[in-house]
Amino acid sequence: MKNIKIKVGALIASTILMVAVSCSDDFLEVTPTGELTQPQATSLAGFEASLIAVYSQVNGRANRMASPSNWVWGSIRGGDANKGTDPGDFNTINPIQRFETDATNQNLLDSWNGNYEGIARANNVLRLMAGRGDDVTEEDVQRIASQTRFLRGHYYFQLKRNFENIPYVDETVDYKDGLEDVVNNVDTWPMIEADFQFAVDNLPETQSEVGRVNSWAAKAYLAKVYLYQNKFSEAKALFDDIIANGVTSSGEKYGLLDNYGNLFRGEYDNNLESVWSYQSAAGTGSVNNANPEFDLNNPYNSAAPGVCCGFFAPSFTFVNSFRTDANGLPLLDGSYNSSANSVKNDMGIAANAAYTIDQGPIDPRVDHTAGRRGIPYIDWQDHPGQSWIRQQSFSGPYSVKKFVYSRTEVGSFQDNSSWTPGYTGINFNIIRFADVLLMAAEAEIETGGLEKAREYVNMVRTRAMNSEVMKLDGSGPAANYQIGLYTTPWSDPNAARTAVRFERKLELGMEGHRFYDLIRWGIASEELNAYLSYDGALLLNALGGATYTEKHAILPIPQNQIDLVGTDKLIQNPGF
Repeated sequence: MKNIKIKVGALIASTILMVAVSCSDDFLEVTPTGELTQPQATSLAGFEASLIAVYSQVNGRANRMASPSNWVWGSIRGGDANKGTDPGDFNTINPIQRFETDATNQNLLDSWNGNYEGIARANNVLRLMAGRGDDVTEEDVQRIASQTRFLRGHYYFQLKRNFENIPYVDETVDYKDGLEDVVNNVDTWPMIEADFQFAVDNLPETQSEVGRVNSWAAKAYLAKVYLYQNKFSEAKALFDDIIANGVTSSGEKYGLLDNYGNLFRGEYDNNLESVWSYQSAAGTGSVNNANPEFDLNNPYNSAAPGVCCGFFAPSFTFVNSFRTDANGLPLLDGSYNSSANSVKNDMGIAANAAYTIDQGPIDPRVDHTAGRRGIPYIDWQDHPGQSWIRQQSFSGPYSVKKFVYSRTEVGSFQDNSSWTPGYTGINFNIIRFADVLLMAAEAEIETGGLEKAREYVNMVRTRAMNSEVMKLDGSGPAANYQIGLYTTPWSDPNAARTAVRFERKLELGMEGHRFYDLIRWGIASEELNAYLSYDGALLLNALGGATYTEKHAILPIPQNQIDLVGTDKLIQNPGF
């Protein structure tokens, strides 16, 4: 299925207390069961296992709030989706989607702990290298250290985006060796950059195991870090190189997969668009090796797929955004939410009542992303509407579609070993090539390359044009799909920015990017309050009266952590 599955359980690598005893007491020296000796931990095999443990934490290991899918932090907060289901189910997400989170919310601590666990594992690998065994060469050190520092950079990037003011701990700091003195009032961007730069300088272009990161993935991530700091020239230089010369870890030239929908099918894992994915696997004996954060994100009460639970319901505003004009272009003026343009839905219409799907022009990517009534739900059946929705008045009429397993994936890319069959072995792309093209388009606009930006956007839209969803009987397209290219040269930077930003919304929707994009673009208040106003009027129980304020651009530091170390070490974020 894949050349490598980064999926082992947590490796516990402990500091070994060396006790000197006389030769007559040698029989007392028994290695405790379940612990590693120092020679085991610092051997080549020990380093390889420790590195795999760093990789394995990427998906959060049963901690859905620490996953880079960011379906709560990036997509629900970004207006792509509502929590879904009903008010009482996983109700700690309710204040998050309403921007009413406080520092005691358990989900904050889950995100914090899950990512710092990854950092602790990375630091453990780097710390052990000082006493490496005789079978570990300098080449091994470089190979392992470069992957480890890439992963550490990723975990810190996740924390930086969510909490902004975070304590930075590297391999030189350990418990009772300065850890208790670390504060969170230093700029961590330079350290994050340094980790990715080390990875760029030391990782190979290809790997024998495709799940391992390569130098091109490191360049893409470093360019993304630059973009978050508005270092557009530095980002552009890297993007130029990646687009012209970049290859996957298996050596395939980066490009766009022919059909948009195949990005979310296990058969196409590690394809030419995959810059960096976390490797998922089904049927391994642990659902934590699959996608443990998506187990709730399936249609509710359906015989298949998933059975449970109706979380992560696409929003009205998000679905309406796919409306196109007579030329197949998006409605960049925001009129997609108007009564003339909003997408018809079955809100309040019983599943056994007559219903006709929307006949207006629409971008086909909507039906690869959101399940809506009358349109094929992957290869299962036409979405039946209300009978697959737990509580329409709270979640709306739509179902999540991305990363839900297909009928043909049952038993191969889907795991039946737990309480729900909703766990899948479908990879999650943390960075994919379309994302790179659209980030590069941003950098081009800010450095004067408006026409190059248009070229990149049109590359993404061309693939979407070839990605229509067909009726289950194969008789034709399932809806009135119309999508066109930007044929008029771009000369206005503001208009170009609007087009690129909207394209990211359509292309990367429900993949965890939207909230972070809005924050870094400085348009969160306008966009999020428009979404809350529109969706809130339709979903009074979920969003009625909710507003976004600037303090929620970042999350509060978990109160539990402040209580542990004190307010002089962990300074709470403003307003909380």
